[in-house]
Formats: sequence, C-alpha cells, structure tokens
Amino acid sequence: MKTFAVAFAVLFMSSVLQAQSLTTDQAKAHEGENATVCGKVASERTATSSRGEPTFINLDSAYPRQVFTILGWGDDRKNVGELPRVGSHLCVKGQITDYHRVPEIVVRSSGQLSK
Repeated sequence: MKTFAVAFAVLFMSSVLQAQSLTTDQAKAHEGENATVCGKVASERTATSSRGEPTFINLDSAYPRQVFTILGWGDDRKNVGELPRVGSHLCVKGQITDYHRVPEIVVRSSGQLSK
C-alpha cells in the first residue's frame, strides 16, 4: 500500500509541476525539461535566405539581447499557423534546449502555442 501511495504522490506532483509555467528568466535553469514558458513577444524574424527558413520569436527581450527564443522551421510553418504579433503574450510548450547560451523551444505544431 505504501508503494502505491508514493507512486501516486510522485505522479500527482509531476502533473502539478508540468501545469506550472515558467518565465523566460526561469527557463535557463530548466534546460532538458519539458515545460511551458510564457512571455511577451519582443521580436520576430524569419531568415528566408537561411537553410530551413527558421523563424525566431524572442520573448521579453529582442535580439541580440534575447533571453528566450521560440524556433520554428519553414517545413513546420503550415502546422504552426499564424505567428503572434510583437507585443502579444505567448506561451510555448516543449523541451527546453540551449542554443549558444540562450534557452529555446522548437515549435512544430500550433498545439505547442497558447496565449
């Protein structure tokens, strides 16, 4: 019975932690984890001349002082849908990775984004 109670407590706490969202400043401490990160869209740019046509959406601080980036590849654009406007509030779900000391989440579908 104790094993069940411990397993239930672990499952419950893990679902509570997944439901919480992180700020862009907190994201760096959670690299490698699946999480939701929320912030204000500070800049957005699609590198149309780069391989894969990546789109970079920076939350809370614009490039080159970005603190968190959402990366979307050109091939996934149709699955992601309309991009948010600068100034709007946005949350993204996914695995936090590090790219040149800036935490980011790669977005592949609209289900990863919410306002």
